[in-house]
Amino acid sequence: MIVADTIWQTNLRASGRSKYRAIAQTIRNGIVSGDLREGEKLPPVRDLAYRIGVTPGTVARAYALLTDEGRLVAGVGRGTYVAGRAGAPVETLPPLIHDPKTVTRDQLHLMSPKMPEVGQGRLMRDAMSHLSQTMPWDHLLQYPNRDSDAAARELFRSSVVDTAVGAVEPEDVVVTNGGQNAVVMILQTVLHGSAPVIAVDELSYGGFRSAARLCRAAVAGVPWDADGPRPDVFEELVRTQGVQIYCTSSEVCNPIVRGVTPARRREIARIADRFGVHIMDDECYRLMRTDRQGPGYRSYLPELTWHVTSPSKSLSAALRIGFVIAPVGWGGALARTSSFNFFGVSRLITDLYAHVMARTELPGILDRVRDRIGNDIRAAVNALGRSKINWSEDVPFLWLELPAGWRAGEFCKALEAENILVKSAEDFSLRDGRAVHAVRIAVNGQVPHEAFVAGMKTVRRLLDTPPDRVFA
Repeated sequence: MIVADTIWQTNLRASGRSKYRAIAQTIRNGIVSGDLREGEKLPPVRDLAYRIGVTPGTVARAYALLTDEGRLVAGVGRGTYVAGRAGAPVETLPPLIHDPKTVTRDQLHLMSPKMPEVGQGRLMRDAMSHLSQTMPWDHLLQYPNRDSDAAARELFRSSVVDTAVGAVEPEDVVVTNGGQNAVVMILQTVLHGSAPVIAVDELSYGGFRSAARLCRAAVAGVPWDADGPRPDVFEELVRTQGVQIYCTSSEVCNPIVRGVTPARRREIARIADRFGVHIMDDECYRLMRTDRQGPGYRSYLPELTWHVTSPSKSLSAALRIGFVIAPVGWGGALARTSSFNFFGVSRLITDLYAHVMARTELPGILDRVRDRIGNDIRAAVNALGRSKINWSEDVPFLWLELPAGWRAGEFCKALEAENILVKSAEDFSLRDGRAVHAVRIAVNGQVPHEAFVAGMKTVRRLLDTPPDRVFA
């Protein structure tokens, strides 16, 4: 533990910066002065928060910032320690972009999954350093094309399980600027007519609806039963509304942490085949999943299914690259859409991805990511287990159905008052869809495990104390 308590005698109000940054600077000063020595253990988040009169989330964010800088090392279940001096940068530069939600407010941000740093940062830095020394000049001066991203496409293709997506030829794979960019470009490639319609799951990833708005398409919702999307409703929407593409996630439906049974996938694929409807199967948690519930839609319907994935939700959100396995014969059309949009993904990104994916350390890093995510999910289940929750140890969020007395919007506001941010069911439903009183809680691997556990205890306390209501 820290013995030099005098380093915490700082006036946070007079620091002229947000509290967590003031705490981080105090720790930096302690490391530079020698008051905090290499290998010394810092206090647990809640202990330090109590000692200096701030919220645990404030201390957690200060620790996370210094861990990203290499000044601290966080070990799951072991605590947070001062790193070796070689791991710390000489100078801390201010960020170029300030996000008001993450810079100026002391909150536990559980709205979107964030991967823990367990070695991928160093791996990417090493890759960038290597590429800066070895990349030929012409690679730095020319526009990208289908030849320049060939190494990335081939490495991705070699990692694909054929039973999940069927046979994949090199020309079927198209590189995009992340998973959301892939969703938009697929709609641009498929949709036609003056009033196109897409179908999504009744509760689904909001990026599908955002992409539809960009493409001026209407959106229809498909409700689920125990096995997945209801075939009768799906077929009715195709017949009556002229649905051209169904956007879904057969392995992990975001936000409800459920998958579609193999039998239901076959049934939906048969309907889509009969009416010529495309299917977009978003599997951006592919590297996170350790097993599958069954073959993907592309295995059943290779001529009409688009398979989308990205490393953002399992390795690093900064590695802005995505991959589409196009339906048989559609790869060229999607590649043209890519060219019309931005000429292709920068070689700086595709070569970086290829270098990272080829490293022997990568499987171990992904295992450590899964371990940290699983540790947080288990802690959440322990805290919330009396409630109705959907969860999986290898999915970085859980779905919490609220007890009687709580509405989703009110519950989110109550959590925000406790400095915890989560997403309401409204963020995943259609505007005219049925009201669902639930929230999605994402794992933020960039805050200490102790802060997440404390947040889950607060969620439990609020669940157990719904507001009093008087109904006239």
